[in-house]
Amino acid sequence: MTLNPNEDTEFNDALRKHGILPALPPKSRSPSPVLRTKEEEYDELLDDELRELAEEADDETERYLERLRRQREAEAKRERELGRFGRVYPIGRDDYTREVTEASMVEEQGDEEVDAEDEDEERDEGGKKKGRGTGVVCFLYKDGIQRSEMATRFVEILAARHPRTKFVSIVGDKCIPNLPDDRIPMFLVYRAGELVHQLVSWGKDRERRIEGAT
Repeated sequence: MTLNPNEDTEFNDALRKHGILPALPPKSRSPSPVLRTKEEEYDELLDDELRELAEEADDETERYLERLRRQREAEAKRERELGRFGRVYPIGRDDYTREVTEASMVEEQGDEEVDAEDEDEERDEGGKKKGRGTGVVCFLYKDGIQRSEMATRFVEILAARHPRTKFVSIVGDKCIPNLPDDRIPMFLVYRAGELVHQLVSWGKDRERRIEGAT
């Protein structure tokens, strides 16, 4: 008869006692069931399921479920408003003021809720607290320039990854007359109506890779 050292028998126990067989590994304990609150269970329900459950619930539970549903709707609306761009918008020279400068002055949803008691925030001449506005990136390009074509793909990726930032594109010399080709591509970054950063001749000093786009 073949000896199975893993069997839990009286004979094997005797062999283990004298060190002939190794001790059995400890038995794994079954994990204790995780206790979940009603609120956690409700959080996993779909909106339609919440409505159905609310119809059969008592008053207190119904109020809670309705509050949870409204909270979800508000969060979804906020996400839509915050991510309202998500692509590159082509513009012309006549559009620049409206689509770039003025667009950067529009407050993002939620920024108006910044603590009103913060006395360190910058204020305008009338004493009104200045907002942060919206980030706007203006991409100046020209067809036929390799690094400009690479930058175009780069900008499209960034616009999709950062839908709260507005990305616009315009032919370089249509935005700035007689703009030299060696200044292309150019990025102008606006916030709250002001030019806060500019990047000229992107990709001219060294090779840029789309994989590094963040």
